[in-house]
Amino acid sequence: MGDGELLLITGALLAAGLAASLLAARVRVPALALFLGLGMLIGSDGTGWIDFSDYEIARTVGIVALALILFEGGLAAGWDEIRPVLGPAVGLAFVGTIITALVCGTAAIWLFDFSTLEGLLVGAIVSATDGAAIFSLLRNSTLRRRLARTLEGESGFNDPIAVLLVLGFIEWITQPGYGFGDEVVLFVRQIAIGAAVGLGVGWLAVKAFNSLRLASPGLFPVASIATAAIAFGGADVLHGSGFLAVYLTGLAVGGESIPGKRSVLIFHQGLAWVAQIVMFLVLGLLVFPSQLGDVAVEGTILALVLMFLARPAGTMLGTLGARFSARERVVLGWAGLRGAVPVVLATFPVIEDVPDSQEFFNIVFFAVLLSTVVQGSTFEPLARRLKVTTDEPALPPPLVETGMVRRLGADVVEYPIRPGDAIAGARVRDLQLPRDALLNVIVRDDQAIPPRGSTRLESGDRLHVLVRSEVAKEVDGLRELWKHGPIGPAERPPVQPRSHDPVFTMRPWRAGDGDAGRPESIGGVDVVEHLRTRRDVTGALAYLADGRFAVSGPTLAVGGRLQVTDYARRRLRLARDDRERAWWEEVIGALAI
Repeated sequence: MGDGELLLITGALLAAGLAASLLAARVRVPALALFLGLGMLIGSDGTGWIDFSDYEIARTVGIVALALILFEGGLAAGWDEIRPVLGPAVGLAFVGTIITALVCGTAAIWLFDFSTLEGLLVGAIVSATDGAAIFSLLRNSTLRRRLARTLEGESGFNDPIAVLLVLGFIEWITQPGYGFGDEVVLFVRQIAIGAAVGLGVGWLAVKAFNSLRLASPGLFPVASIATAAIAFGGADVLHGSGFLAVYLTGLAVGGESIPGKRSVLIFHQGLAWVAQIVMFLVLGLLVFPSQLGDVAVEGTILALVLMFLARPAGTMLGTLGARFSARERVVLGWAGLRGAVPVVLATFPVIEDVPDSQEFFNIVFFAVLLSTVVQGSTFEPLARRLKVTTDEPALPPPLVETGMVRRLGADVVEYPIRPGDAIAGARVRDLQLPRDALLNVIVRDDQAIPPRGSTRLESGDRLHVLVRSEVAKEVDGLRELWKHGPIGPAERPPVQPRSHDPVFTMRPWRAGDGDAGRPESIGGVDVVEHLRTRRDVTGALAYLADGRFAVSGPTLAVGGRLQVTDYARRRLRLARDDRERAWWEEVIGALAI
């Protein structure tokens, strides 16, 4: 086959994968199942367009693809999102996977007359949920955020557990003298090394991203791919779990505000989709549909055991102590989608020449395909019926990067105001942006509106904000206020009547006074509202709890409204440049409201 033909076929298959994803959205079937079906259609036992039966190549493709998918999953979530649900996610991944393997293994022993170890090996293979399937499901779901994050975390931690179970049972079957103690040692060693390498590489990667100045923004994705490869490869070379390492590294990098983060994330989202399509197509090519009829009945029973007994039992035991209602546990149990991971794991015993391994592969493929189609197509309706959904996406997209102002150490991000957001109807000044964040423009009905403090925000507006990296997390936190409220400054306390005018004071700003751009208190009196923020130099206009006003900056001035206004007028007459003049005019205008 010539190079041109190879590229043409590759492009055609990727285009067919895109078409399958569009079709899946219309017929409400998981797209990944259609990718598998496409591979079966064009494979040796289908139309015969592509003759493929190399299990080792399929395993290699699967491992590389899963590493990329897990890294993207960790990168998209970050530690801040996974940490609150770490307990139930790990419980589902550890206890839930083992319980699922034991129950399905017992069923396989009874259904197929396997030996105990052979049946447990089949159970271990089908115990793995699929990160690609879960991530794809959640992106189109409105499941409650805590449930979605729990499933997302489980799918990342689950794969290493299932892989270790499969490797251990293969060794147990093929190596004389191998026993339970050896499997425990394998398990502990792989998890410990994988965790250490993943966290270590993640920490170093964050330091490197924040300290290096790359020649082009296009090099950031290159650096992120290198990070994922080093994490997986380093752990694997040290006989640890590369899957755990690459997921933890993704979480570590995703939890920090690194330069070019949105560019990196968008790149890896596209790469993960390519990995999913290629992996499922290759695994589909490996399947011979004519052989599935021999295991259809037993495979169907195993799939039913997996969906209605093993996974729910694993969910109940894996979430003991977690604050989930019965309805939430039902949804968690039904969301254990299988996909490419069990099929990739089914290639392991074939490559190691385990007896009956070809039958294992067909059984696993049939059970997994049935489970994915049934659970994937009914998950969202079930969640809505049990009333565990919201009116927001389960995994809402983060702020969208529209450009990176590298010289300023900042990103330009976009925030769309949706119907029902608390900020809709408020004014620009109510955004409460920190000093190092600036609203550049409001896009409304394809028109650019220059923002003013008094400009009223409307549903459908898109806010373009320049955010320095130092306050990126603070702005991300403000997003929740923009959605849910409360909006605007805290209610001013009533001013106590005075028998005389407040004393006007003026002095230089001292280091011990705190941040002049956003002071929390002045002279021991709390700041209850930041009225304006100065941009040319660090400074602000603030309202104090005792009813006085304060202008911070190189010089601190505190007094009543009229006193501070007179002070601002004097400074306006003495202003040295337009920026200083504009600031004092802004102060005078704010005090006049």
